[in-house]
Amino acid sequence: QVQLVESGGGLVQAGGSLRLSCAASKSIFMFKSMGWHRQTPGNQRELVAQISRDGSTNYAGSVKGRITISRVNVKNTVYLQMNSLRTEDTAVYYCNVINLADDVYWGQGTQVTVSS
Repeated sequence: QVQLVESGGGLVQAGGSLRLSCAASKSIFMFKSMGWHRQTPGNQRELVAQISRDGSTNYAGSVKGRITISRVNVKNTVYLQMNSLRTEDTAVYYCNVINLADDVYWGQGTQVTVSS
């Protein structure tokens, strides 16, 4: 089992920035990938950004150039730096990890609200 604890969500004006953190209960170096997804009411959860064990990253088209995923292995933490936020970025953001056995674990989610 892996526990993930997200933090850093909140209310921000359009154009502002937030940094989300996701702390894992185990060494993230052993995970195949870590990522952030988001979900709005009535919609499916969608990928925002993902970082693989080798450090390669993948972003949703709508966030490229504005959002950066990174990780600090010694802290077992993955970050999501979000700049130039838009109202359409409003969602609950979830951290997830995939281990080498392809098991998927999710955090509890953190609310991000961007006001106009």
